[in-house]
Amino acid sequence: MIIDFSSRPPLPAFNPRAGHLQNYRRVYRNSESQVDRDIGDDAFADYLAMYDAMGAHHIVLKARDLETTFGFKIPNEAVADLCRRYPGRFIGFAGVDPHKGRAALDELDHAVKELGLRGLNVQCFEHRLPIDDPKLFRLYEKCVELDIPVNIHCGTNFSLQSEMRFGQPLLLDSVLTALPELRVCASPPGWPWVHELLAVAWRHPNLWIGVLAVRQKLLAVTGSGYEPLLTYGKGILADRMIFGSSYPMMPVDRCIAEIKSLGLDADVERKWVYGNAAHFLDIET
Repeated sequence: MIIDFSSRPPLPAFNPRAGHLQNYRRVYRNSESQVDRDIGDDAFADYLAMYDAMGAHHIVLKARDLETTFGFKIPNEAVADLCRRYPGRFIGFAGVDPHKGRAALDELDHAVKELGLRGLNVQCFEHRLPIDDPKLFRLYEKCVELDIPVNIHCGTNFSLQSEMRFGQPLLLDSVLTALPELRVCASPPGWPWVHELLAVAWRHPNLWIGVLAVRQKLLAVTGSGYEPLLTYGKGILADRMIFGSSYPMMPVDRCIAEIKSLGLDADVERKWVYGNAAHFLDIET
């Protein structure tokens, strides 16, 4: 059984033009070249068949609203529509623009109560806001009120139209200290501040770590900077690691194969690829 915590379907609504992410195409060129980049109904059918073949029970889809900073949006309605069309297959996270103030809070409320989305997706570098910015705190407080988890982009980013500092994981500590009921998944897993992220996760039992947007094999490569994730992720933080492929940035089958190559005990591997995400998402196992 697999839960993919990060995937983007090959449909037009999920693939608007993203000029601010062009440098990602350079960084992930080799990986993306292994994925069929066609968009449309036929590609989507192949996408579903790929996950069926892998025994993936759930796929997490994330909306994004960056209209203020980059004029970019993956609408909540598009995510909710797929979740309705394929009940039980997709789990949707809302995206709202924190620069819109009260309107963002209202949109999040609508996305959860009316559209049925089950979490909030925050990409701080795309909002050009640090993780603990007051505009985001208001959204985090709303997540506590709605009893939904939040995914927070953590670590470096490759957009040359934003800054690395917006993803520094140490800032999660102030958020979780102020809001101990908030459930957070920090993803990607914090590089180059991996030790900071692990320290915050050790302190706060409501912080999970998303192992996505990174070659999973690097967790076992000396000098990569990711090695501590494997050390702690098979030990004291074994219950907090969550798998995601970041498809189409990376092929899903290769990601799963690289997880299996890490030498995790069978029970720990199951937690990484299914159990921990099920707990975070409040799915019965």
